[in-house]
Formats: sequence, structure tokens, C-alpha cells
Amino acid sequence: MLSPWLELDGAEQRVRTWSDATGLDLVRLGTTATEEEIKDTSVTQPLVVALSLIAAEQLHARLSLPSEAPVTGHSVGELAAAALANVLSYDDAVSLAGVRGREMAAACALEPTGMSAVLGGDPDDVVAHLDQLGLDPANRNGAGQIVAAGRRTALEELSEDPPDGARVRPLPVAGAFHTRFMAPAREALDDYAREIKTVDADRPLLSNADGAIMSGATEVMQRLVEQVTRPVRWDSCMAALAERGVTATVELPPAGTLSGMVRRELKGTKTVALKTPDDLDKVADLLAEHGRDDSGSNA
Repeated sequence: MLSPWLELDGAEQRVRTWSDATGLDLVRLGTTATEEEIKDTSVTQPLVVALSLIAAEQLHARLSLPSEAPVTGHSVGELAAAALANVLSYDDAVSLAGVRGREMAAACALEPTGMSAVLGGDPDDVVAHLDQLGLDPANRNGAGQIVAAGRRTALEELSEDPPDGARVRPLPVAGAFHTRFMAPAREALDDYAREIKTVDADRPLLSNADGAIMSGATEVMQRLVEQVTRPVRWDSCMAALAERGVTATVELPPAGTLSGMVRRELKGTKTVALKTPDDLDKVADLLAEHGRDDSGSNA
């Protein structure tokens, strides 16, 4: 993931600094590590945030982004989004992701839990079915996808008896993220977050909890901490983007999944999945085309 970005001026040194802060060799993990290594959530989380923010730095260095353009991120991506809104520094965002990943991995080890994607079906029926099995709708992603999370025995029951009109796909994750099973991680994260210097957001920052705009530094950090035990309402985030008149989106790397959800849910919205530095020109083209229309609405 990191290889093409590390070729840019200053990027490798930046990632090495973050490696020291997290105690992980993010350069190696983002270039030559095995798939098995980077699937460990204690590695995945800081690596994803580091990659997103390296790309964000390059984006800001080359382009002037509208100050009123909203930002949002899915799950750990919300830490990167908060850094883009300047609530916390890029360094602190990566360090926080390192603590988050480590503590969530520790919570996963306490009990066998997991997650499964439920694709299709009526959303209300799906949620009711999960409740009957003692499972939580940990991610409500819109576009016909709800992610169930909880004990592995209950997830096995879900696979054997899916909701009407739905199919179930187990996900290769370590545990039941965004549920009560992550309570120990939330406590540890809360302690660490108190030491981070924060300021109010300088652009609209949409919350995973409900798609609402967060602005105050205290509120943002509180929601970032609470997020590990609360469902991700990506459906609400997309609805908020639509309400704000967004006509185009840029997804920071590792990119592709969220852009696909946006295209399915917000028909006609243009998307750029920023995967390599070569895609930066696509962002420039998108801004030129969708930066501002005659009515003054923003992309």
C-alpha cells in the first residue's frame, strides 16, 4: 500500500517518525509485510491512518481544497478525518490509532467474537433478526449492507438462518468491533485521549454516530473514543453528504470500498478513489469540474 507514496519527498521520513511513535515498523508493514501480518488489527489501524494522512499531505501540497467541504471517515478512518479537520495533529492521529488498534486487539482476545456482512433484505427485518440472536448491527453501511457483530456461536446461527432475502458473508476480522465487547479498549482509549492536544474543527466533520456535524474539540474526542463501542452509521454519513449538496467525493487510501458505497447510495455522485499518487491528477480534475456550480453549492 505504501510503496508508491514513499517515493515522494519527505514521505518515508514521515512514516518512520510515526513508526517510532507507534512502536511498529510501518514502512516495512506497508511495503513488504505478509497479508497475515497486516490483518492484525493492532497493525491495520495505525497503518491505514498513516497511509491516509500521507496521501492527505500530498493532496494539500498540490491542491487548494474548499474549506467548507465536509470530511468523514469510516471506523478508524474517522481519526484521519478528525486530523483533516485539524482537531488533532497528524502525529497524534497515528499515535491514537496505534493505541486504538492495540487495545481493541487485546479486547478481541478476551472472548471469541467476530463480524459478518448481511447483504440485502429489509433493514428493519435484518436488525430485528440480529437482536433475536443477541447480535449487534455494528456497521450500517447503506446500499443494502449491515454488518453483524457478536459472539461467534451467534454468527454461526446467523449464517445457518439468514434474514429473509439476505445472504451472510463472514468477515476476516479479529472480533466484534463497535460493540459492548470493546468496552476495555474504550476505557484505555479514553485515558490516552485526555493527553492529546485538540482544537475545534476548522471544516465540517461528520460523526460516525449519526452523521451530525462535530465542531468542538471536546465533543470530537469524546465521540472518537465512544465510537469503538458504538455502531458506525455510515448510512447517516452519506445521507448528511447528500443533504449538504455534495456532488463529488474523494476517498483517501486504501481506497475503493467507500467510493463504491457512495456510488450505490448517492446516485450520480462522482467519486475518486485515491489509491496511488498518479490519482492526484484525477482529484484536480474533479475539483475543476465540481468545485462550485452557479448556485454556489459545494462539492
